[in-house]
Amino acid sequence: ELTALAQRFPDRLIVLPLDVTQPQSIKAAAAEVARTAGSLHLLLNVTGVLHTPEGLFPETSLSKVEPENLLYSYQVNAIGPTLVTKEFAPLLTKTAGSSGNSPWPVVVANLSARVSSVGDNRLGGWFSYRASKCALNQLTKTAAIEFARRRHPVTCILLHPGTANTGLSEPFQKNVPADKLFTKERTIEQLLSIIEEVNPADNGTFFAWDKQVIPW
Repeated sequence: ELTALAQRFPDRLIVLPLDVTQPQSIKAAAAEVARTAGSLHLLLNVTGVLHTPEGLFPETSLSKVEPENLLYSYQVNAIGPTLVTKEFAPLLTKTAGSSGNSPWPVVVANLSARVSSVGDNRLGGWFSYRASKCALNQLTKTAAIEFARRRHPVTCILLHPGTANTGLSEPFQKNVPADKLFTKERTIEQLLSIIEEVNPADNGTFFAWDKQVIPW
């Protein structure tokens, strides 16, 4: 779909390869954005893995936890987005340095999940996904503190999208009320509305799709 859009609007959209499990791929993408755009005002990290055809599936008990699934979940859900933020940070801070001339805030928005909340964990299970997204929360909060300490007006936030009708949630939609199963379009609109209203006081905040703050 993105490739088709890029062909229709080549002056507005450039599609680049980026594999969050490959640091060199991340570096190459950042270098290309630096070359073509020079700066960046919004970085969206929306990568995530919950299950794979190769056998990764949310664990229903401790006995089903496997090290390779934990490692892969951390690699995709936590390490990858953090390395993306690291490599694109110079482009963000470059924009932030001249943000007085920009009509937009400079934002890093990382896609997390409510199940990553330690305080909200009442059901257990889903060890790899919960833990890896929880790690993303901590890594994002720490990056937020660093940007603030260095006086870079970059706002880092975490977003819980709700249950979107995608391949990630498809095996688990049976018990989701119809009004809480969001289309991709509605999910995007809800998250963008949060991003558009972000201000520096929100730095390091974890928002749900309805703009409620989620406890850590």
